[in-house]
Order: sequence, then C-alpha cells, then structure tokens
Amino acid sequence: MTGDLVVPGSKSTTARGYLLAALADGASTLCGVLRARDTDLMRAGLSRLGVRFTDLDDDAVRVSPPAAFRGGAVIDVGLAGTVMRFLPPIAALASETTRFVGDPAMADRPVAPLLGALADLGAEVSRPYRVPFEVAGGPAVRGGAVDVDASGSSQFVSGLLLVGARLPEGLIVRHTGSTLPSLPHIEMTARMLAERGVRIDRPGPATWQVHPGPIAPMDADVEPDLTNAASLLAAAVVTGGRLVTAWPEHSLQGADALADALAAFGARLAYTGAGASRKLVVQGPDRLRGADLDLHAISEFTPVAAALAALAEEPTTIRGVAHIRHHETDRLAALERGIRGLGGQVQQTEDGLRIEPAPLRGGVFHTYADHRLAHAGALLGLVVPDVELDDVGCTSKTLPDFPGLWAALVGR
Repeated sequence: MTGDLVVPGSKSTTARGYLLAALADGASTLCGVLRARDTDLMRAGLSRLGVRFTDLDDDAVRVSPPAAFRGGAVIDVGLAGTVMRFLPPIAALASETTRFVGDPAMADRPVAPLLGALADLGAEVSRPYRVPFEVAGGPAVRGGAVDVDASGSSQFVSGLLLVGARLPEGLIVRHTGSTLPSLPHIEMTARMLAERGVRIDRPGPATWQVHPGPIAPMDADVEPDLTNAASLLAAAVVTGGRLVTAWPEHSLQGADALADALAAFGARLAYTGAGASRKLVVQGPDRLRGADLDLHAISEFTPVAAALAALAEEPTTIRGVAHIRHHETDRLAALERGIRGLGGQVQQTEDGLRIEPAPLRGGVFHTYADHRLAHAGALLGLVVPDVELDDVGCTSKTLPDFPGLWAALVGR
C-alpha cells in the first residue's frame, strides 16, 4: 500500500469558520470547506438564523452575515455535537424562540452545561436541558462571567467563546470540572478568534476572556482534516505500507499528538516541505507494537487507536478518554463489544481501554451509526479476513466518500 492520500477539509475548522464568518462584520470566503452531513447541518442551521451562503465552486463558499440574527425556526442538529453546541449561543442573540431537534440518539448526548450557562447569561432556555430544546434571548443576553463544567465536552467552552465578542459586556468563561477533554479544540477556537481581530485572554489555566468588539471578515483556507487523515494513514501502519498526506505546520488541529500516536505503534514518520505545504510520510513497521497512550487531547482518534492495539503484538493501554462514552454512542463500550466479537481481548477501564494481544477472526463489526467506529472496523478488516461493517454509510458524517477513499487505499 503506497501513494498520496488526499482528505477533505477539517470538520472542526469548517464549523468554526462558518460560525465566525456568520458573526463577522462583512462577508467572508472560505475555501476547502468540508461538505459532509455535519457541516451541511451547520450550514442549514445558520441559514435558518439569517446567514446567507453562496457556493463559488465545489469547496469554496461565500458567507454573508445578517444585519441581525433571527429566531423562530426549527434547527435539526442531526447527530452533530458541533451543531448542537455551537448554534444555541447564536440563537440566544435573537429575541424569537429557536427550537433545536435531532436524531433520537442526541437526547443522550450532553448539552446541559452549555444550556445552563446560557440561562445564567439571561437567555430563556426550555427544560429539561437536552434535545429537543428551545432558546431565545436578544438584548437580555449581555455577557459577563459564567461557569461551565466542560468535563463532558470542550465544545461547551468553544460554543460560548465563539459568540463572546458579540455580547455587549464580552464574556468570561470559567471551566469548573475536574478534567477538560480535547483542549486543542479550545485552542483552535481561540486562535481563529484572534486571527479575526478578537481580543481573547486566558487569565487562568481554565478561564478564558473574550472582549467585546468587532469580528473581522476573513477569506481563509480550511485545513485538511488531520484526524481523518491519521485514521487513513493507520492503514499503512497495519500493512507495512507507505502513505503520504498534507500535514501543515502550525496546524490548528492536534497534529503532533496524532502523529505521535501513530509512531507509538511503531510507524516511522518523516516530513517533507514546510509551512502550509508540509507533508507527512508514514511508513508502516515490520511489527506492530503495543503502546501506552493518553488520548485526552485527541480522543476522536480512540477507535482507530483501539483497532491498532487489537492488531498489535503487545498490550496497549488507552487513557484519558472517559468522556467518549457520551459521543455518537458509548464508544468505549462499543469498542469493547466490537473487538471481543472478533475474538479480541479488551477491557474497559475507568477512563479508557486495556487491550491484550489475541488472534482475531472475521465477523460483523457494529458501528452504532458512529463514523469513528466504522473507521476502526475497516482498519481491522485490512488484516483480518471476513470482517463486515453493518453500516458504512455513517461515515458520511465527516468523510462523504469514505468507501471510495478506502477502496483506493486497498487497491494500492
């Protein structure tokens, strides 16, 4: 398996790019945006709040903010945590009530800390604090200081920070929980705000302050999705192949942590080029070794890491990811069931997984409508004969043509 790998734009930066363009003082053009279910839902939701989108070509779009956000619509969040957590703060800028609905599984995904914070800031939020819910606000939402326990998702903090500059008093967000997952995603939010002229400070290790003021319009390129790229690069790791993909320097994403996770299993890494044109070369090892991984900062990579661990010749411990029990599904329980169903030896821990070497056999790998689990199952199927995914269509959430990309990899 050799060759160049091209992946679509980052879901995380596309979502934030859309939000910041919608909040800006003028129109912005975004190039390289991801076109997938989650980002389509984000775009549809912003449209219902008054934002106008003009397609320029396949991956470029002009985003024109409204003079004032309007409520009164129903927004479908699907199975997208970013939509469920990023759009309610914008809906709180409108006086009319906006209703949020979603896929049935969204009723179990945490959103209460965010909705509670919006209520503390003066918004009217329906109870109970879970999908479906309603939000209204308008002039009553002025900003100030608010506490939020973001142990369940860093998106609670990012969703508030994104709208902070538009509040008359700005916003101080204090995280009160004992753990904070996916900190690089909050840092991504802060960097993208700063790039658009927003003054954002960090007065404490778990406190962020966004000062009130304009958000400059900005034409920007969206980075490729490095979590998706790493998931595909893992194919080279398990087959001893060699794959190359774009891996920009100074990335907004957790680039170093993702590369380190691949290397922990024995992959050899090299970089070519520099700046936005830099590429990562991954050479798979002769022998897949086990690892001790803290994936707290890159928890989205956990399913693929678990698949690598199940194929390794040594034990692996994955730590720091207790919060992924509340993602699209309970990912730790699903991985335990899925790998055991193929003959693997895996046990849940308090905050992760312990995986021991064991011979694997074919069988149905259940995805539970979770794109990351589908990536893990496909990876196992590269090495273990007769592994079948029960639902590959769920990968459209962030990779609209995952089957095509995967088939191209397998054919190399």
